[in-house]
Amino acid sequence: ITKLRLTGGEPLLRRDVSVLAGKLAKLPIDDLALTTNGFQFAKNAEALRVAGLRRVSFSLDSLDRANFKKLTGRDGLEEVLAAIRQARELGFAPIKVNAVIIRHLNDHEIEALAEFARAEKLSFRFIEFMPLDSGRAWQKEHVVPGREILERVRARFDLEPADREHPSATSKRWRFADNTAEIGLITPVSEPFCGNCNRLRLTADGKIRTCLFSLNEHDLKPLLRGDATDDDLADWLAGIVLKKEERHHIDEA
Repeated sequence: ITKLRLTGGEPLLRRDVSVLAGKLAKLPIDDLALTTNGFQFAKNAEALRVAGLRRVSFSLDSLDRANFKKLTGRDGLEEVLAAIRQARELGFAPIKVNAVIIRHLNDHEIEALAEFARAEKLSFRFIEFMPLDSGRAWQKEHVVPGREILERVRARFDLEPADREHPSATSKRWRFADNTAEIGLITPVSEPFCGNCNRLRLTADGKIRTCLFSLNEHDLKPLLRGDATDDDLADWLAGIVLKKEERHHIDEA
C-alpha cells in the first residue's frame, strides 16, 4: 500500500483528524490525501498542513447557491469556495474538485463547472451518479454518461488528452489547451474500470471493504487486538485482496 486517502462520509467530522493525519504522514507511503465537503476545512486546514497532509479534494456539485442547498441540504456554497481558496494559500497541491452529475438536478451546470475549473486552474473531476444512497433514490435514468459530459465540455472548450496517472487510476483526463487546468471523467456506471481497480477501503469501525459496492466486510479488529504479527496481518490482507470482486453489480437485480 503506497497511497492513503482519508474519506468518508465526512472525515473532518472526526475528532483530532489532524493527529490521525500526522500519524499517517509518518508512514513509508508515497501519497496522503483527503476528500472533504469543505464545511469544516477552515478550522482544520492549518493543522492538517502542519501534520503532513499535502493533497485535498473538495466536493462541489453546484455553483448556484439555491441548487447547492437543494443538493447538499446546506446553504454552504461560499464556505466551500472559501475552503478551495484557503487550500491554495496554504500550499496544498494539486487541489482537486469533484462534482457528481445528476440528470435534471445539476447537469445544466456542466459547462459552468468546467469554466470554473479553467478559471481557477483546478483539477476537476466529473463523476457519474452512483447508487450509494441509503434512501434508494438512484435510478439509471438520472445518470449522465461520461461521454455526454465530455462532448458538452469539448463543444465549449479546446481540450487535449492528458496521460493517465497510472494504470489503476479511476479518471480519464483532459487538459485545457490554454492553461494548466484539467478535467477528468470517472465513469463507474457507463464504463466500469473494475479490471484495473487496486483499492481497499478501511471503514471507521475497522472493517475492510474490497469494493465501494461490496455486500461483505472483513473484520480487521480481532487481529489488531489479538496476537497477530505484521506478517499475519500481511497474509490476511493478501487473502482478502485475492477475493476482490471481479466487478461491481450496479443496475443488476
